[in-house]
Amino acid sequence: MSTIFLILILLLGFLITFQIAKASEYVGILKGEKKNFEQNNRINGFLMIVFLVLGLIGVYWCNELYKGKILGESASDHGEKIDTMLHITLLITGIVFVITQILLFWFAYKYQYSEKRKPYYFPHNNKLELIWTVIPAIALTVLVGFGLLYWFRITGDAPKDALQVEVTGKQFNWIFRYPGKDNIFGKKFYQNISDKTDNQLGLLWDDPATHDDIVTNTTMYLIVNKPVKLIINSRDVIHDVGLVHFRMKMDAVPGTPTTMWFTPKYTTDEMRKKLNDPEFDYELSCDQMCGKGHFSMKGIVKVVTQSEFILWRAKQQSNYARVMGDKKPATPAQSDSTQMKTAKLNNEAATKLVAEK
Repeated sequence: MSTIFLILILLLGFLITFQIAKASEYVGILKGEKKNFEQNNRINGFLMIVFLVLGLIGVYWCNELYKGKILGESASDHGEKIDTMLHITLLITGIVFVITQILLFWFAYKYQYSEKRKPYYFPHNNKLELIWTVIPAIALTVLVGFGLLYWFRITGDAPKDALQVEVTGKQFNWIFRYPGKDNIFGKKFYQNISDKTDNQLGLLWDDPATHDDIVTNTTMYLIVNKPVKLIINSRDVIHDVGLVHFRMKMDAVPGTPTTMWFTPKYTTDEMRKKLNDPEFDYELSCDQMCGKGHFSMKGIVKVVTQSEFILWRAKQQSNYARVMGDKKPATPAQSDSTQMKTAKLNNEAATKLVAEK
């Protein structure tokens, strides 16, 4: 019923507008074409000034109303740099916007049609073309330079002590994998992927490094003030890891892992107090249209302290243990650095033994 009522209102509005337009046309004919044109021209020129003033007031009001309220403070160190870049962009484009809009509407009013004014035409002006080419080029170069600088920081090498989390997108949820005590991700193969056997990532059980890998679909846990490196994959179509509160974003491409890293600044509890919102949670969204269930592809990010993270990880069961049940996992593979140290000690001991003989 409400839909029919809305349609009737729209039709009535259309009819009223049509009738006003016809009435204005008849009035114009009665007044004379020239006089009607001059009158409309003056009205339109005045409305240009009114629109300019009200428009600029509206822009200022919206800025004051929503400034800092939509996203809030950045929750990561890299996010601060992204905010700085956006502020620089808004400053430059804002100045250009205000100047061009004032000139546009003021010129429309000041130079409206007049029989006393003769128009002047010029086909070419080197000075003007140089100005409107060089200045935008310099401004865009500065903006692109800031963008590249921050992009290389985000996608560059993470600190050696960074927490590593593998994030895999699939239609329509997220899979998170953490390495075990060996701090090594086990090998995987896409043909081994099987949701029925709880092997969502296709882990190779023959590789001992997979036996302590933790795989979860619920929440991604991060440590406050500790760098985290995200290794991003996709099981099917292109997804996109969107971390709006951290100002981070990266595509998840099938067969082509991507990476980014950042350092969370506030725990989830601290952010709840800052925002005065006890229900707040950091959100991981899919920022790439990935199918009919795209709207539901949402993950939760929990930022906790170091001790809380250790306690959480200690409670988690490895993917291998869930699948294999009572079968005891093989001893986790040593890290490369440990293997190198062991080999070096063995070589030194062998050399010492030969010397003694």
